[in-house]
Amino acid sequence: MDFSNKMELKFLSKSQNESFARTVVAAFAAQLDPTIEEIADIKTAVSEAVTNCIIHGYENKIDYITLKADIEGNKLSIEVIDNGVGIEDVNKAMEPLFTTKPDEDRSGMGFTVMQTFMDELKVESTPGKGTTVKMVKYINSHK
Repeated sequence: MDFSNKMELKFLSKSQNESFARTVVAAFAAQLDPTIEEIADIKTAVSEAVTNCIIHGYENKIDYITLKADIEGNKLSIEVIDNGVGIEDVNKAMEPLFTTKPDEDRSGMGFTVMQTFMDELKVESTPGKGTTVKMVKYINSHK
């Protein structure tokens, strides 16, 4: 029997939808009875991933972002997907302070923030096709 629980949401790549995505994932994760700190970590990581899609993936053009979440046991898996420009060198992009947009606030810290607040982070990208950010958070793992 499959005891996992899944959700999928598709929304426009507008900056005002970033808080919506954060809230939806937090509400979905609530069924695991996370701590306030765990919810804050999840919301921060989702916020960074969605913001990266808007600023870097679509370069502030309007298109769709797909947000997927899955719960299995105490494991929350999240995917944030864009069909934007993609990333030439994922390893370089994940280096702290690396940025292609130096004029933006907090430039070069998005992936570092995601790595800090989540238990696992994987980035898959194809130039010209888009990027998928996969994150995992183990809820209540401190118990």
